[in-house]
Amino acid sequence: MVKWVHVVDVTKIKNLLNGNELILSTGLAWKEDKALFLSVVEQLIESNAAGLCIEIGTYTTLLPPEIIDLANEHQFPIILFQQEVPFVEITQDIHTLLINHQYQMISDLEGYSQALNKKLLTIEDHNEILTFIQQYLKLQVVTIFSNHEIKFTPKVSENEQDELLNIIESHAIGPASPLVASIPIQLLGDNHAELIILSKDRAITDFDQLILDRTATALAQFLLRKHYVEEKRRAEETEWLTTWLEGKYSEEAIQEYLAYHTPAVKPKGAFVCLCKLNPFENYSNLDLTYFKLYFRTVFEQQGFTLFSVEKRDSLIFIFLNKRNNSTWKERMKEGIQKLVQNDLKVGKHKTKPVLGIGRYVNELKNIHLSYQTAIETIRIQNRCSQHEASYFYDDLHIYRLISNLNRHLDLNEIVQEYLEPVITYDKKYNGKLMETLKTYLACNGSKQETAKRLYVVRQTLYHRIEKLEKLLGNDFMSHEKRLAIEFMLHSYEFLQSSKQIKGVEQETL
Repeated sequence: MVKWVHVVDVTKIKNLLNGNELILSTGLAWKEDKALFLSVVEQLIESNAAGLCIEIGTYTTLLPPEIIDLANEHQFPIILFQQEVPFVEITQDIHTLLINHQYQMISDLEGYSQALNKKLLTIEDHNEILTFIQQYLKLQVVTIFSNHEIKFTPKVSENEQDELLNIIESHAIGPASPLVASIPIQLLGDNHAELIILSKDRAITDFDQLILDRTATALAQFLLRKHYVEEKRRAEETEWLTTWLEGKYSEEAIQEYLAYHTPAVKPKGAFVCLCKLNPFENYSNLDLTYFKLYFRTVFEQQGFTLFSVEKRDSLIFIFLNKRNNSTWKERMKEGIQKLVQNDLKVGKHKTKPVLGIGRYVNELKNIHLSYQTAIETIRIQNRCSQHEASYFYDDLHIYRLISNLNRHLDLNEIVQEYLEPVITYDKKYNGKLMETLKTYLACNGSKQETAKRLYVVRQTLYHRIEKLEKLLGNDFMSHEKRLAIEFMLHSYEFLQSSKQIKGVEQETL
């Protein structure tokens, strides 16, 4: 393989080469110095030069046996000119050949791209693109999708599949193999698949790499277009899905609908994920469509099939679980973590959407129950401190009870009955008894741990506990009373957050 021709008459050449250069020399650099000559040849071999052409007679009269042995050992070509040769003619001829070859490669690449673009207008399946590159390059094509599906083009036996996968794995974790080339297929910033070409009898060339790159781009465009068309089709299903969320369909009607639209999906249960948007930001249809595409791409990799509904300032996602029921929450957490790591946003809007995940239901006709609990999750999240809030309704525990009581009772009156002396004291003396009380209860009455968390000395803590005993009674740590006080502390924070939210809303309006 010759990529360029280079005239060299220096002894330190290793850092001057990129590889695959054919070196022309008169031997002026080393003359009759065998050790220096040997060093130059070693550098050329290490630099992966294509070969060495030496003009014999002017400065060098012979080729030492040590040089020949070294060249033979590494299969490194050495060409001798027995008479004076114009180097300019050699460089001109070979460079002309190389440049013409580059022009031809560009022309072939453009022809391939045009043919591929025409094919994109008519194909209905991505396998046609894989067949197209395979027949053009006459190489084995392997596509590894993010859901671990593997496609071999053309098809090969199981033994050959194992052999090819071993080669790919060795290429990925060890030294790069000249017989393998790969490129990721990216959709909306996420790796959807890996497109790989393999050869058994020749090295992968730069041209092969360019063809692979063009094919990966075309494949990504086709898959994105397919996803976009599917998203548009799903938008037409909104009316049916809205009725489903209202609980107006029987189990049989839902199963018939799913069997028609997603025959390959056999759901083992379902739940609703509510994505609350900022009502004061204007989201374009394109922003919402691409967000739903990205959302769907992330969670389909976790074993879910999604349906989506847009409703005022919310996106409602119905998740159908295709895997084990016992792992659905862990898989959801992995997906959410990925969204958070990639800075979950809709378009270029600053405000991040809030996620609320409803109760998991085994019967699809009960999806309205999951929807209502997803709404309740969002409502509770808005009133909880950030470190206590959860995406899952199942994890909100005591706050579900507080929220329910608040809708039916004057919860503030009950809170004041238990905590009013402490609240009044903190307001009057700018004290920190409420914080101390909450921490002391969280530490199960451990004074040492409480002082450590509050960053106060033990004497200060003892003084505050004495005040709490005077205000709440000496028995405030007894079992029943302690439970009631802890409940009222959570209720107080819930009510305070509710007041703050109302205040912000009034100011905004």
